[in-house]
Amino acid sequence: MAISFFGLAIFLFLTLDSDYTASPVSAASEGVQITYGSAIKLMHEKTKFRLHSHDVPYGSGSGQQSVTGFPGVDDANSYWMVRSTDSAKQGDPIKSGSIIRLQHMKTRRWLHSHLHASPISGNMEVSCFGDDNESDTGDYWRLEIEGSGKTWRQDQRIRLQHVDTGGYLHSHDKKYTRIAGGQQEVCGVKEKRPDNVWLAAEGVYFPVTESKYICFNHRFMIESLNLYLLKDLISI
Repeated sequence: MAISFFGLAIFLFLTLDSDYTASPVSAASEGVQITYGSAIKLMHEKTKFRLHSHDVPYGSGSGQQSVTGFPGVDDANSYWMVRSTDSAKQGDPIKSGSIIRLQHMKTRRWLHSHLHASPISGNMEVSCFGDDNESDTGDYWRLEIEGSGKTWRQDQRIRLQHVDTGGYLHSHDKKYTRIAGGQQEVCGVKEKRPDNVWLAAEGVYFPVTESKYICFNHRFMIESLNLYLLKDLISI
């Protein structure tokens, strides 16, 4: 009943203005523009694993919340909110070179990196840190779009370079065998490599709009999206 109520609420809220819609998008879609406020999954191009986190700390290094690559598509722990570091608004397009933050949808922590060693390869650890009220420059990532694209779209190959360390968000086929068995390591590396490339996959994408409803309550959107995305967990 609660899910039905909030599902209806988000539907009505987002359709108050006929120019403003938010639609779920699959990995097969092409050319959809990613904007601030979108809730997306990032797919590692080479292995097809999704960038993923969960409320499980690393057993070494920083001891912060772990980040991995997840093999499945239908897992709500792979959703990330795309947030700005400046005055950009919900629905604004994201240009190549922009510095962004990625907030893990379920735990509210930020994709983060630092000089601690990653558990398997010894590269730079990538973790999740902070919450809605705590964020620092260790959460800042520079968007690099491969090719001639100027704004981020779903069909574009991208790299994310960590601002503080210079490391690129990276994954490979080195897998955990215990707590996150079958999931692969995500880390940071200094060099540009084929294993640094990611693509936006499934998600809820907010279109570029000048609608007056763009300044809606952020908490309402978060709670409503969380409930919408519960379809991934409906069997629990």
